[in-house]
Amino acid sequence: MQISNFDYILLFVATFAVVGVLTPIARKIAIRQEVFDAPNVAHKTHKEPVPYLGGVAIILGIGLVSIAAFIVRDGSSKNFWLETSVMGPALILGIIGLWDDLRNLPPLPRFIAQTAAGIFTSVVLIAADTVGTPTSSRFLDAVITTLWIVGICNSINFFDNVDGGAAGTIAVSSTALAILAFNGDQYLITALATVTSGAMIGFLLWNKSPARIYMGDAGALFLGILIATLTIRLHPDAETKWTSFATPILLLAVPIMDTSVAVITRLRRKVSPFQGGRDHLSHRLVRAGLSRPIAAVTLWALSGFFALGAILIPLTHKSVETVIVSIAAVVWVVIFGFFIRTDDE
Repeated sequence: MQISNFDYILLFVATFAVVGVLTPIARKIAIRQEVFDAPNVAHKTHKEPVPYLGGVAIILGIGLVSIAAFIVRDGSSKNFWLETSVMGPALILGIIGLWDDLRNLPPLPRFIAQTAAGIFTSVVLIAADTVGTPTSSRFLDAVITTLWIVGICNSINFFDNVDGGAAGTIAVSSTALAILAFNGDQYLITALATVTSGAMIGFLLWNKSPARIYMGDAGALFLGILIATLTIRLHPDAETKWTSFATPILLLAVPIMDTSVAVITRLRRKVSPFQGGRDHLSHRLVRAGLSRPIAAVTLWALSGFFALGAILIPLTHKSVETVIVSIAAVVWVVIFGFFIRTDDE
């Protein structure tokens, strides 16, 4: 099945519009039901309660547009299974995240759910032979895929700590992913990445600083497993194995850096990695003198830099691929070193 360029544009616009319309409705429901993210703990940076349930609008927007597009454009059982294997676990984690938003679950049940979703997804991908960069060992593929999914789920959840930061970064990453998949004729990944990008930009209308609604754990966990699964299914058109493995890491380099900095500094202070704190990249940028909107834009720009490297990899030959990944790795380490040396709180 082939999807035209117009179809991709239509997917983007439709999801942008649906999420843009559903988000203020979700906000009104959250206010009516008093579902707020209250600034009642030390690591919260906003001054007034902000409604949750933005994740519900994101999930509904992506789900409705994806299902409608599938019914109208294809409808084959094979592609239904391929789409369900991506959307199903994401929906389940989104529901668990919504439960967390409403009832404040402890970390362990969330971690168990993420691990179960990761194992299920890795088994499905390996059985369907749709791991983008296999290692030739099914066991190793399963381990790497599970760790990647659980890690990215937590990274996106941790990264949602400044107005528009996570939504904008995921918009950048999913757009780059759509370009890579499109150039590689991977239409399903292109379509889902396009839908995700449209949803994020539609949500940003309401989530940019000053945010009028947050995506909450429902949105963060849903998007985490969705983007993790799409990147692990992407087959990069790279000439070497290691640059192929580097591609999904480059697409999500900034959330990975944010989680790495937060976890390492928390362990250094002998506190739980799951304990909240003002030790994320956005907090450090604000303490360095940036406003919260500029801190978010800075994170988007960093994501764009690494995403551009991922896009350039398949457009160059072997030696240039190595240079691109090496430069990106050095930049990542330098920026990581800068952040790790700044004050944690």
